[in-house]
Amino acid sequence: MEEAAEEVVRAHVLVRGKVQGVGFRAFTQFHANRRNLHGWVRNQAEGGVELEIQGPKRSIDAFLQAMNQGPPLSQVLQIMVDWKEPNRQTEGFKILRSSL
Repeated sequence: MEEAAEEVVRAHVLVRGKVQGVGFRAFTQFHANRRNLHGWVRNQAEGGVELEIQGPKRSIDAFLQAMNQGPPLSQVLQIMVDWKEPNRQTEGFKILRSSL
């Protein structure tokens, strides 16, 4: 019996706390690539990090758990997730220029 394809989802995520200047974007890219997820990440003017991630729901859940921990020098205070319909616009995972 064939296993059903896992549901693909997309999430827009805002991370608040000490998340700039601590390697958070590179940490995000590492964990996205490790799970073969697609999307982007960038710093925000008010000090947070914004990202969009797409892939299998189970992989995104594991990715979000890693984001909650963050890299060693970070301090994640809040993660806000807005679930969206998946799209085919993003390949790979990119670090974008800051929205500063």
